[in-house]
Amino acid sequence: MIKNLVIVESPAKAKTIEKYLGKDYKVTSSMGHVRDLAKGDEAIDIKNNFEPHYEISTDKKDLVKNLKKLVSESETVWLATDDDREGEAISWHLAEVLKLDVKSTKRIVFNEITEPAIKRAILNPRTIDNYLVDAQQARRVLDRIVGYELSPVLWKKVKSNLSAGRVQSVAVRLVVEREKEINAFNSSSEYKVKGTFLSNGKKIEAHCSQNFTNKEDANAFLQSIAGSIFTIKDIEVKPAFRSPSAPFTTSTLQQEASRKLGFSVSRTMTLAQRLYENGHISYMRTDSTNLSQTAIDSAKNAIETNYGAKYSSPKNFSTKNSSAQEAHEAIRPTNFLLTHAGDDASQQRLYDLIWKRSIASQMAKAELERTILTIESNKTKYFFKAEGEVIKFDGFLKVYMESSDDDDTSGEQAGLLPAVNVNDILTYSEIWAHQRYSKPAARYTEASLVKKLEELGIGRPSTYAPTISTIQKRNYVVNESRDGKKRTVEHLQLIGNTVNLHEEIENYGAEKQKLFPTDIGTLVTQFLLDNFGTIMDYGFTASVEKEFDEIAEGLKSWQKMLENFYKPFHNLVETTTENAERVTGERLLGKDPKTNKDVSVRIGRYGPLAQIGNKEAGDEIVFASLLPTQSIDNITLEDALKLFSLPRVLSKFNDQEVLINVGRYGPYIKYGEKFISLPKGTDALALSEEDAFDFLKTSLESPQYPLEIGEYNGHTLSVNKGRFGPYIKYDKAFVSIPRGESIESIDQARAIEIIIAKEVADKAKILKTFEGDIQIVNGRWGPYIAKGKDNYKLPKDTDIDKLQLPEVEAIIKGQEKSIPTKSAPAKKTAAKKAPAKKKVTTKKK
Repeated sequence: MIKNLVIVESPAKAKTIEKYLGKDYKVTSSMGHVRDLAKGDEAIDIKNNFEPHYEISTDKKDLVKNLKKLVSESETVWLATDDDREGEAISWHLAEVLKLDVKSTKRIVFNEITEPAIKRAILNPRTIDNYLVDAQQARRVLDRIVGYELSPVLWKKVKSNLSAGRVQSVAVRLVVEREKEINAFNSSSEYKVKGTFLSNGKKIEAHCSQNFTNKEDANAFLQSIAGSIFTIKDIEVKPAFRSPSAPFTTSTLQQEASRKLGFSVSRTMTLAQRLYENGHISYMRTDSTNLSQTAIDSAKNAIETNYGAKYSSPKNFSTKNSSAQEAHEAIRPTNFLLTHAGDDASQQRLYDLIWKRSIASQMAKAELERTILTIESNKTKYFFKAEGEVIKFDGFLKVYMESSDDDDTSGEQAGLLPAVNVNDILTYSEIWAHQRYSKPAARYTEASLVKKLEELGIGRPSTYAPTISTIQKRNYVVNESRDGKKRTVEHLQLIGNTVNLHEEIENYGAEKQKLFPTDIGTLVTQFLLDNFGTIMDYGFTASVEKEFDEIAEGLKSWQKMLENFYKPFHNLVETTTENAERVTGERLLGKDPKTNKDVSVRIGRYGPLAQIGNKEAGDEIVFASLLPTQSIDNITLEDALKLFSLPRVLSKFNDQEVLINVGRYGPYIKYGEKFISLPKGTDALALSEEDAFDFLKTSLESPQYPLEIGEYNGHTLSVNKGRFGPYIKYDKAFVSIPRGESIESIDQARAIEIIIAKEVADKAKILKTFEGDIQIVNGRWGPYIAKGKDNYKLPKDTDIDKLQLPEVEAIIKGQEKSIPTKSAPAKKTAAKKAPAKKKVTTKKK
């Protein structure tokens, strides 16, 4: 008989907690939700007060069966899922499925997985909070209704296989509107004046108080101050302070991990989840900046131990978000004396960031002394200003400095200024008037989009990462880097009494890991705005979040909230389905000069395309797919016509035909029977024949892959370049070359070392072997059964040491489909793609 059965959400958490509770407690895992809304139209009985119909997930049936058995053998059941609405809902679903007695079942919560926190939770059990369950249920049901009723409208009016969501569609709208703002932006330039002055041989960099709108005015100003006498008019010295930032919330952690570590939002949350489950940090889904008194005292101890008492300044931060609803602390280390933690380098880097931010929040202000020099000329009313600062006491800066979303790196940080006095005479070594162009608003990164959603009150800590992931999976938004453009900028330089003009080529507009809307994302957004303005309204979406908060506090009925929403929404769906016109985003660009036929762009069955000809006119129509970097909103007639020149046939090279084209994985050169990838970002339309041949010649002179490098155990060894990096081919095996090693550096001896290391690692993964080519293998997500090329799930809490062949065969027989792993990838249906060119003849009626 089991005295106490504790059910948590994840296996990793179960192991840690069982270690703290001891032999009287068995801790097992539900692996997240055990049931969800049924698929199809039967999920929600709208006429019966929105009654939801839940089903146990197919992959959880064996797990539920095992949980029921454990419950039947237990005296007391403890539900220890996460301390938020989602966690509360999981506990409620478990209670329903396992038919637990609500009065005797104990619900416990904790903010960190440490021994004191777990034992404190055991001493303070409660019952399931139905208000929190209702709030989660309201969100789940509302989002299902919106998705299931809006998506069919998109299929009929825009394109098949599209989908919409209450929060996701609004997030896409933000990206689309930012792109429109950038495209509509007219950049203007001005000339900013900066001088280098000398005082006793020491340099002072200063900026003029006046900028000039054109080169003529800037030149006239420099000419007017040539030979000026410059003096120090004023010296202002004043104390300044910098205060530390609050400890991390979910949103600020995602933003800072993106800026400092380059992590995506989803990767940050995955790493934080591991750190939490291993007991290193507090719960990572929170919008609170509050710290418990215990945490504040622990931080104070760590600061005084590591840096001294003068660096300590205990404080708490009030949560700015008025709708914060998670009863948690900010994200912090569970042990402030532990400066390094994590199972791998990525976890360690994230932990380091969390530790530094948390410690810094409890440290003293940085004390600075800021100096501002005002420099005047005897020939102009305009003055120059130089700023410098000295850190008198570093305070929290000893540990941490918050980064910024500002991409402009043209500004200079204030430095130390030389000692000067009022009325000191300065000489100038040079004075520049630099041409600078204004910039549009920056495109969103994943992290800055999360920040914007939070500012608008849209979504909650648990929804940010899945929202960002979903809009990319649906191909409404892409996260990518793009090359910039070039332009000439002018600089005027005054040296002595002479002004010289300098020109340079400036790269601008380059983007690194930014969010761009796709054509289909833009089209769907516009359709939804035109027909479902309320759903797409930022204020409405935020107000729905507040209603969820009210439900969680017991102030509103979740069914009543849905009733108020559903009727007008459903009527709008029916009206739009009946009356709205089908949209393709078609845009007429002009006439083809060769045929005088219309040239247009639109969204086709397989994506955005250009078209020559008009179906209604009975023309023979020719199609060409747009390049990944092109958009139907701003492509020009000239660029569209160039698409029909692909593939481009060049002159023969060594008597072999050469052509340039764009394929699924980017631009390439076809030379005879060889396909040679061009560098990513190469413009296949603009690449000159000379540059193409230079690249082709270099490629042909380089080692040709696959390249044989010897033998091993009677099999040929060869190296090659694949889509996912360089690799060694040995017999039927493909072994990746370790990161950091070039393919050119791999000889026979090194290849054999890599293969042997891989064989040893693979062997270590095999936990048990049975007859009939059956093995128990330790995979990325835990142990599984491998039989030939097929893989099967092992029920949770299986004792592998006691596992016998009949049990394994029964598990295999009970599973209809094998699960995909790296060794046996799941089969995918290849997505169809529109051909680069296709002719369609339409007969006249």
